[in-house]
Amino acid sequence: MTIINDAKNNVINKSIKECAIYEQVPESAIIEGLCSGTIVIPKNNNRSFTARAIGKGLTTKININLGTSENNVDIKEELKKLEVAIQFGADSFMDLSTAGDLDLIRKELLANSNIMMGTVPIYSVITKLLEDNHELTSMSINMLFDEIEKQAEQGVDFMTVHCGLNRRSLDFLDRNPRVVGIVSRGGSMLKHWMKTNNKENPLYEHFDRLLAICKKHEVTLSLGDGLRPGGLVDATDQAQLAELMVLGELVKNCRQEGVQVMVEGPGHVPWKDIQMNIELQKSLCKEAPFYVLGPLTTDISAGYDHITGAIGATAAAVYGADFLCCVTPSEHLCLPNIDDIKQGTIAFKIAAHSADISKGIKKSIQTDLNMSKARAELSWEKMYEYALDPELAKKRKQESSLGKEECSMCGKHCAIRVANQ
Repeated sequence: MTIINDAKNNVINKSIKECAIYEQVPESAIIEGLCSGTIVIPKNNNRSFTARAIGKGLTTKININLGTSENNVDIKEELKKLEVAIQFGADSFMDLSTAGDLDLIRKELLANSNIMMGTVPIYSVITKLLEDNHELTSMSINMLFDEIEKQAEQGVDFMTVHCGLNRRSLDFLDRNPRVVGIVSRGGSMLKHWMKTNNKENPLYEHFDRLLAICKKHEVTLSLGDGLRPGGLVDATDQAQLAELMVLGELVKNCRQEGVQVMVEGPGHVPWKDIQMNIELQKSLCKEAPFYVLGPLTTDISAGYDHITGAIGATAAAVYGADFLCCVTPSEHLCLPNIDDIKQGTIAFKIAAHSADISKGIKKSIQTDLNMSKARAELSWEKMYEYALDPELAKKRKQESSLGKEECSMCGKHCAIRVANQ
């Protein structure tokens, strides 16, 4: 039985119960969302960890991207990044490795995590082809689906698949060239394969085969945005919207087959267009959970894109995005290091929490109320407890205040101390 089948039969399984407890909502709310497709619980039936739900009416979840590159293959460093991401509140991570022993890396990350894990299977296929000195265009359809099945068997909880990038949506891109073009790695790979082989996207053409694998192993599909804009000038263009319309059709197919599905959204979007982008996705994709990268509200913040991304992410979540993919300070520049992972995770945790307060999520509102009460009491230990980074907060306070009750900003002029007197 799958999570969807249990929900439709009103069976409260362990995953549904865990999610309801975490969200502080009735189990019936989780079941209703699963049945309507507005909530997903990405949890492979080959894994064991405390489940988390993504979707309407729930706390906004955040994902962090990890993985090796040809310039840095260090599994110990990736495991440390994972540890740091979990410590600072990541709800999931994606392994985007493109170098080294990819199967070993994936297995190690799975074995050392207690949160949801996602992948982009085509990365592994293309990496292996290039390592063997083959062109990526030599990828066969069976190679791709064999890799998807293998990763599903290993325990991957959700997979990004760029199914909406098909001949129809690419036609819009060809007729309306962009400044930046395609910035999705998976999207660019598939476009090159399609154009060279003069064939349809196999993930779109053989979507039923994909659904069968996902249903068997309880893998949630994350329908990737292969035509997402990589610059503000390209945002919300015809190609992006054409792909989104295809994804809306595929969402229906997933639901008909009982496969959990969410949809991925744009990366670079002007502030004024964020609400429109969220509402378009929710309308075209029938309220499927929306997973967004950022979005980034300007193109000029290299080195500080975690800030730009968090600005856009807060707005996106307020307007209805359910799942935020963290952007780190290394975005557009290099492979993230351990501190980049920390900074990106915290920035997006702030974005998600801020949005949840605006959305009226009771547990988030209560956490802030607890912090306010602690500040009113000048109870520093309680303040550290509710801070996102307790160690940093405690370190800064103790370094500057030399053991005094008040902080070094106000000292004897502390407004709270004076008011309490």
